[in-house]
Amino acid sequence: MRKYRLPVLISFAFFFVAAVYGCFQLKFTFDFSQFFPRGDDDLAFFLEFVEEFEGDDNFLLVALENPDGVFDSTFLNQAHSFALEARELEMIEGVQSLTTFSYPLKTPFAVTTIPAIHLNEPARFAADSARIMADERFVNNLINKDATALVVLLKTQSLINLNAEDVDVASSLDKAKALMASVQGLMDQYDFVDYHYLGAANFQQEMVATQVREVVVSALISGVLVTIIMFLLFRRPLGILVSLVSIALGLVLFLGILGLLGRELNAIAALYPVLMIIVGTSDVIHIMSKYIDELRAGKDKETAIRITIKEIGLATLLTSLTTAVGFATLLTSRVDPIRDFGINAALGVLVAFVTVILFTTSLLSYLSVDQIVKIGRQQAFWDRLLERSYQFTRVSAQKIKIGAVVVAILCAVGISMVTTNYRIESALPRGKKITADFLFFERELSGFRPFEMAITAKDSAKITDFEVMTQIGKIEDYIKQFPQVQSTASITTVYRSINQMFNNNRPDAYDLPEDEATYRKYQRLAKQIPPGNLNVLMNEDRTKARITSRFGDLGADSVKVFMDRTYAWINTNVDTSLVDVRATGTGVIIDKNAEYIRRNLLQGLGLAILIVCVLMGFLFKSWKMLLISLVPNLLPLLLAGAMLGFLGIELEAGVSIVFAIIFGIAVDDTIHFLAKYRLARGRGMGVEEAIHLTFKEAGKAIVLTSIVLFFGFLVMLFSINPPSVTIGLLISLTLASAVVSDLLLIPLLLRWLDK
Repeated sequence: MRKYRLPVLISFAFFFVAAVYGCFQLKFTFDFSQFFPRGDDDLAFFLEFVEEFEGDDNFLLVALENPDGVFDSTFLNQAHSFALEARELEMIEGVQSLTTFSYPLKTPFAVTTIPAIHLNEPARFAADSARIMADERFVNNLINKDATALVVLLKTQSLINLNAEDVDVASSLDKAKALMASVQGLMDQYDFVDYHYLGAANFQQEMVATQVREVVVSALISGVLVTIIMFLLFRRPLGILVSLVSIALGLVLFLGILGLLGRELNAIAALYPVLMIIVGTSDVIHIMSKYIDELRAGKDKETAIRITIKEIGLATLLTSLTTAVGFATLLTSRVDPIRDFGINAALGVLVAFVTVILFTTSLLSYLSVDQIVKIGRQQAFWDRLLERSYQFTRVSAQKIKIGAVVVAILCAVGISMVTTNYRIESALPRGKKITADFLFFERELSGFRPFEMAITAKDSAKITDFEVMTQIGKIEDYIKQFPQVQSTASITTVYRSINQMFNNNRPDAYDLPEDEATYRKYQRLAKQIPPGNLNVLMNEDRTKARITSRFGDLGADSVKVFMDRTYAWINTNVDTSLVDVRATGTGVIIDKNAEYIRRNLLQGLGLAILIVCVLMGFLFKSWKMLLISLVPNLLPLLLAGAMLGFLGIELEAGVSIVFAIIFGIAVDDTIHFLAKYRLARGRGMGVEEAIHLTFKEAGKAIVLTSIVLFFGFLVMLFSINPPSVTIGLLISLTLASAVVSDLLLIPLLLRWLDK
């Protein structure tokens, strides 16, 4: 060992330098398209839909507030000026605002237009206001119901090519930043009372900034926590330094490898620092505790290191493999951020193991026990605590069994209450402007969530046929009656507007003509509209059309109920021999995650349990030990599911990774306990004597690592990102239950089965 330690330390020094360079290459990304379930039929349909029309997220809404009312001359002129100047910004393809909108007007001589708002005639504002507030096209779309906010809709270039084989999210982030910088630069030239942004570009920019903050803050707080724990454990500068350097080195190597490999950090990246620090701390505590025990038993440094690597190294390798397997099962997910997290986290666990088993042991081999730890009264405290725990398992076996059954029943009740009614709001950072803006649009206007329905004319029918257009109108009128559906538009908008024009622009005349003859007359006028203006609502060969709208943030399950009801109505009231109707859009695709999360969660856990069973079988070569190792680790999984139900937490993409983390980490303590027990039995000890020895020698490290895990993941409570807070809380509480389950249930199972 001695002849290798210096080359090992020098090698890690070179690795560290390369990793630091890699850390500076890290890229952060956020885009809703990352959460599209790959390989899904609805996604394939949506991509074809986007090819024929355009995406449903290529917009940026700017709400300008005036608490005294928007029909004020000064405010309106400022809003109009902003809209006109926004047209000149790079990446802006079009602008809509009430200040730029004009009604068509039919005269005896020709069709002309009149402005919706007569900006230079304040005396007409009252009449303009009455007409606008009675027009369904404008209210909740370009103006709120209280007329205190005016919306400028900026049509933007698409930030990301969804149909590209290799989606360049980093490039789309650069575009988003450039777009928002130009819009904000223009906004700074005006003195509006307040303003709000809503759109993909703003989400992308702000969420990436939040991710960077989360990674830095979680790393710093976790580092402080681990420093405190190591001080309490070792009380010697060298012991504290060795542990902290080992943990920090593992984190830097991991992040550096991600940077060098070009791996992008997505919405779940805030977990990486916490995960690496916690996993590294657990490995360090087990290795250092065993090394200290051997030195205190009178072994020399060389012998102590060899025994430590032989006895704890194998168990730590197996715990690292089982943890990595837990994360790797996330590859069963169809959602890219979850798959990426699984790959990266599995890699991180193995990096932490290699660092500890090579670097940490090399450093330790230079140190004596007095240089590493200060032995004091704390050892007597641990001896008493573990002895009482051991005695409790002997005299209170019946109470433990009853308690386990009660907990299992409560878990079943809680799991039955789990919901997948995911809402966008639940993933937005607390106390940030992006969240306040989102809630403003949800409360005052039509919200963010896009909702699309694709209409396909069947056989030889065309969208512009009167019968087909009537069916589209019926569908549009049906969905508009629901208050959660706002800002609805389709190709019928053209004919409704013409009908309104022929009826003196009365709000109640915004409807399709009742007979085909009138429709044909309107159609001649519609043909004068440039095709480019209609291509976003109807394709070129007039076989497909879209009904586009925005939906309130009700949640995935609520939307599914709405869609089931809508499809049922369509099948009863629409001539489906003429048209085929299918919901699509980014909202529908993201909602499919709810279905896949449920399915992949069970598949992933089942695969993880199967692989861990194989590894346990390899280690213990006994079906009894296999059963003993699994039972205590299923209880924390059930508890995590129950907490979701009892706390009303939606099971969404980010939260679903909790189960892989819990199973992968919780099984570690079980392996260390059973590995020590097997060694004791191999020395000829009886069951009871082996259990007693395992409590005394392995119990302290198991409890300490569990304390580190508990407080380590509890660090996530400092996050401003609600899913991160939820993940931290769930993991902390369930891992605390895991150590209790190990120390209470495993002795009972060993006494029952290992006779």
